[in-house]
Amino acid sequence: MIQSETLELLEWHRLCQHLATFAATKLGATAARHLKIPDSQIQSEQLLEQTKEVYQLETRLTTGLSFEGIQDIGDSLERAERSGVLAGDELLAIATTLAGARNLRRVIDNQEDLPVLTDLVADLRTYPELEQEIHRCIDERAQVTDRASQKLGEIRTDLRRLRTQITQKLQNILQAKSGAVQEQLITQRGDRFVIPVKAPQKDAIPGIVHDTSTSGATLYVEPHSVVPLGNQLRQIIRREQAEEEAVRRALTELVAAVKPDLERLLAIATTLDLATARSRYSYWLGANPPRFIKWEDREIITLRNLRHPLLVWQQQHEQGQPVVPVDLLISPQIRVVTITGPNTGGKTVTLKTLGLAALMAKVGLFVPAREPVEIPWFDKVLADIGDEQSLQQSLSTFSGHIRRISRILEALGTGDLGLGTGEKEIPNPQSLIPNPQSLVLLDEVGAGTDPVEGSALAIALLQYLANHAQLTIATTHFGELKALKYEDDRFENASVEFDESTLSPTYRLLWGIPGRSNALTIALRLGLKPEVVQQAKTQVGEATDEVNQVIAGLEAQRRRQETKAAEAQSLLQQAERLYKQVSAKAASLEERESSLRASQEIAVQQAIAQAKGEIAQVIRRLQKGTPTAQEAQQATNALNQIGQQYQPATPAKPKAGFMPKVGDRVRIPKLGQIADVITAPDEDGELSVRFGLMKMNVKLQDVESLDGQKAEPIVKPKPAPAAVTPPPQSVPEIRTSQNTIDLRGKRVADAEYILDKAISEATGPIWIIHGYGTGKLRQGVHAFLQQHPRVNNYEPAEQADGGTGVTVAHIK
Repeated sequence: MIQSETLELLEWHRLCQHLATFAATKLGATAARHLKIPDSQIQSEQLLEQTKEVYQLETRLTTGLSFEGIQDIGDSLERAERSGVLAGDELLAIATTLAGARNLRRVIDNQEDLPVLTDLVADLRTYPELEQEIHRCIDERAQVTDRASQKLGEIRTDLRRLRTQITQKLQNILQAKSGAVQEQLITQRGDRFVIPVKAPQKDAIPGIVHDTSTSGATLYVEPHSVVPLGNQLRQIIRREQAEEEAVRRALTELVAAVKPDLERLLAIATTLDLATARSRYSYWLGANPPRFIKWEDREIITLRNLRHPLLVWQQQHEQGQPVVPVDLLISPQIRVVTITGPNTGGKTVTLKTLGLAALMAKVGLFVPAREPVEIPWFDKVLADIGDEQSLQQSLSTFSGHIRRISRILEALGTGDLGLGTGEKEIPNPQSLIPNPQSLVLLDEVGAGTDPVEGSALAIALLQYLANHAQLTIATTHFGELKALKYEDDRFENASVEFDESTLSPTYRLLWGIPGRSNALTIALRLGLKPEVVQQAKTQVGEATDEVNQVIAGLEAQRRRQETKAAEAQSLLQQAERLYKQVSAKAASLEERESSLRASQEIAVQQAIAQAKGEIAQVIRRLQKGTPTAQEAQQATNALNQIGQQYQPATPAKPKAGFMPKVGDRVRIPKLGQIADVITAPDEDGELSVRFGLMKMNVKLQDVESLDGQKAEPIVKPKPAPAAVTPPPQSVPEIRTSQNTIDLRGKRVADAEYILDKAISEATGPIWIIHGYGTGKLRQGVHAFLQQHPRVNNYEPAEQADGGTGVTVAHIK
């Protein structure tokens, strides 16, 4: 009972509702709203591994896991087992669920490093033969198809033939008795074909009247000549319904035969959906995976920047206030933490945040705190938070708290309270804990009664819980509880910070410093007369005032340390900025030096070209005059010497750029992250990296080495030009008597049957004559062509072939 009360006090149902919004199926949403809390640490670790693997899987996939087609078929399976006959839509839902589960298994099997998920879907049986049989017998509209059985196909052939006979007879009557009918129309009343007859001329067409228009001017008559055919039609329809039920019964029996496997399939799909919902909710929270620590290893509870998940939701979706995180760092020897401070300072929120964090870790959710998240696995989370006052039960606030605390002690498995043992030092506290994995959360312990007795009861209760519970967090206003830390090293103090300048809490949690009384200070600042406040201080006593002064000094010292830490952080950030600036300037200087060298080389080349031109002129002059060729050769040699003097040496071939390999650590400047290389770059210049739990693919140009070297781009070979295939020569479309269908005077249902047969036999375009008339036949023909799988497109015929009275259908 107390555990369900604790869940209610922590508002666990609201968190489950938020989790359900991230589920993809109705089954997953229902499971999330009724989330079961595991009974063992092994189960919790299994759930956490599922969440981690889905988290990794969805970072690799572009669209995430898809649960398309998976439906809640549980009721259908129960009815099938009890020899009920499933409807067409229920059978279709079973087929789509099988296909959806198969797709899930295929996606997981195609990935690596997912041992938990792979083991989960290893025994998943999706029965593709059952899915194919359902699709063979049931179409997309959940109707039984003609191909479901030979008998059904024959029955429907008879039905179409009989309907054709009936409509043909009725059409002849309409033409022969056109003056007696209201309009040239054949319609149905129930499963009987009728024609509209003018009421004054009902004797002109004797028959059975099945209906009358609202005005009474029209009677819907089934002529006597058609009645036998109508009776025959009804009998065939009954045969059709019986055969359809037989087909669905056979399919239902196939489903019932594999019911246990299909229930197992539903359970696996629900488990996957729930793991996906946990992963997506954790991602939305910005949470990190917890690690369950062992008390015997003397590990510290580490929850930095812990945020209340319900407050985060309220901030994002309900325009709530920004969430102030708290830091919880609790040493292994600590059994009780007392949190003091003013009202509305955040003490109760801290209790609820820790309680929800413990429960979230147990059910496989990530915890909204900064890495690393290290928390024990608590077997029980027990809380007394809020006012238990009840007028109906004549319970005061104090009585309500005591009754709930009594239920907490019973849940711990303890016997007599044993209050007032007086023991302050316990050689082996762990040996006194009958249930060593319990978290107890107490709000305003000992409140609601006489302060002296309440304080004494609170001290005795906390000392008892220190002996019998793993960890207790209690909020209080009693100053006597602050001294427990100095008497027993299993106790620790914490307080919520209060800003005296603004008379408001900061919601920050301070460790090691008890909260001091601010009532008198607040009263003075709010305008209460100083002499009244001074008299109150006298009543409190000098010792209390001295304690408050000591606490104030400790708080001031903490603020000075925090200021110095902030200054050191600022200096570090400034140094990082200066390093980046220096690196940028160095790169700029290197680029400028390269540019100067290039310009010098161009200048030397121009000088040499100019010198060669001048020497060429000298040679031409030598050739025209009397000087010998030997003199010209000497001039050319001099030119070559000048070229060798000014021509810069050929620069050495630059070293190959940085190329990341598997296992290297690289920097991703865009994300400001350092990552490990998982796979080498492919031919498209993409490689896989990992930082923390995140895996992602990045471009080669987006990474650099830790010393700032850019990666060498990969040059892709140019693909060979594809051979151009000349388009096939078009075959001229010629209208003949073989590809022309005349539907004038036909009903839409009959026309569809004729059209379906003609399209199935056609090898080219067909011309369909439907005429003009009222346009209903043309609309029906166009609607049928629009949905037919073999029809590529259709258009009105040429004016010479009938124009809009004829439609040309192009067959695939």
